[in-house]
Amino acid sequence: MLDIQSLFESGTLGYHTCRIPALVTTGSGTILAFCEGRRGGSSDDVPIDILVRRSDDGGQQWSSPVAIISDGERTCGNPCPVVDWTSGDVLLLFCKDNQEIFLSRSGDHGHTWGPPRNISAQARHPDGSFVGTGPGHGIQLASGRLLIPCWVDESPGPATWRPANWGKVQSSYALLSDDGGETWHQSEKLTHDVTDECEAAEINGTVYMTARSRGGRRQRGRSFSSDGGQSWSPVEFIPSLPEYSCQGSVLSLGGRRVLLAHPASTEDRSQMTLYLSEDGGQSWPTSKRIYEGGAAYSDLAMTPSGEIVCLFEADGYKRLVCTQFSIEWLTAITTGAA
Repeated sequence: MLDIQSLFESGTLGYHTCRIPALVTTGSGTILAFCEGRRGGSSDDVPIDILVRRSDDGGQQWSSPVAIISDGERTCGNPCPVVDWTSGDVLLLFCKDNQEIFLSRSGDHGHTWGPPRNISAQARHPDGSFVGTGPGHGIQLASGRLLIPCWVDESPGPATWRPANWGKVQSSYALLSDDGGETWHQSEKLTHDVTDECEAAEINGTVYMTARSRGGRRQRGRSFSSDGGQSWSPVEFIPSLPEYSCQGSVLSLGGRRVLLAHPASTEDRSQMTLYLSEDGGQSWPTSKRIYEGGAAYSDLAMTPSGEIVCLFEADGYKRLVCTQFSIEWLTAITTGAA
């Protein structure tokens, strides 16, 4: 049994609910764990701050939670951090009211953060009334390009917060930057209205996108890009990756090995499960369940020592918990994927 530690607790620090995890490891080896702190309720449209905790010892001990993004009654959510290994900066992209996209930058491994910069003119997809970054982490490709997974809501109707037709039509896309986050451009959308929240990993020069399915498919979607995330193959749905429809996370482990985490139940958000691929995400022959109870959104990161960290929502959104395991433990998995 893996050790589980709680990092964020709903009902503490003045926050009704803590949700939406994101993880990165900085160039100094610091692990940064982000989440939304929802004030006044659990829904997506209450006032929301973005919180962070830091670990400088590989995830054994963590700093106290600190709100680094807050804007009164606005919702500041969908945290999506990425490390620019060229400059060493940590970039945090997020949304306000799912209408605008902002970027805050840290040059000291997450100790302090610069004022958020509105990049909506470049980053917000023109087809939609609502937009979301991530959630989860972005990646830097071998070329140096930064890639931020995103979704866009294209439901018809006025762009007022949470209209009655919210969620009727949504699609996945990516934000791309080739100058360290100074400017951004949008990729082509993935297949229209079959996926939304997504996360990416680079595998031997190919970008693998895992995505939450739409339309009651109850299988995770995937798409590949061979041009640095600008265009995407048609979305496929994978029977060996069952889901109820929930965000999931993915992490490249080097070579063609890649790790995926998401709740595996097709009846509700529960049964957080790891899936391991040895062939670049083409097949997922091995799996390991790490939490039997209620479990939803997650994110993955690697420590400086090579261990894997998984941060995920547990117990009906009562807390965000963190667990760690070694690659050796991971590769000893022998249970076939359901």
